[in-house]
Amino acid sequence: MLGHLVSDDAAAMALALQQASLALGHDDVPVGAIIVRHGVVIAARHNERELTGDPTAHAEVLAIRDAAEHIGHWRLEHCTLYVTLEPCTMCAGALVNSRVPRVVYGASDPKAGAGGSVYNVLADARLNHRCDITSGPMQHECGTILREFFAKRRKSPSPHDSGPTDLAATNTGDESA
Repeated sequence: MLGHLVSDDAAAMALALQQASLALGHDDVPVGAIIVRHGVVIAARHNERELTGDPTAHAEVLAIRDAAEHIGHWRLEHCTLYVTLEPCTMCAGALVNSRVPRVVYGASDPKAGAGGSVYNVLADARLNHRCDITSGPMQHECGTILREFFAKRRKSPSPHDSGPTDLAATNTGDESA
């Protein structure tokens, strides 16, 4: 996937969705992220909190780290992050601090989203950097993988669960779901 050329937001989100599906292999919430610079994928990651035991191992943070290593600098200028779920406050803060100019997310997160759903960290005028935000590419597909994951988890909880977590309300673009 690294080095792959992407032509538009939908193609990039499809790659992020492929990353999200990899998280299922280790019982992590299926969120995937890629970072594109000048039309080329330079980082591709998925959630690894369960896999690594690291509470900060969100797809966005891992992709930011890889992209910074790839370009040799913490400022991720000329980059776009594509992520299947609207970033949380931690990830939004990392995106602002790494100066990512554009963030594209698939499904909204009405419980913890920091790209406009609950908070708007990505575009907060009080901060030193703001990200342009695009929401909705492959919204239905991004929401479906999350809904299916949490439906399965409700039927047989992970041994790591400390309480209910439910993104079933994730905006999938299909209001009948």
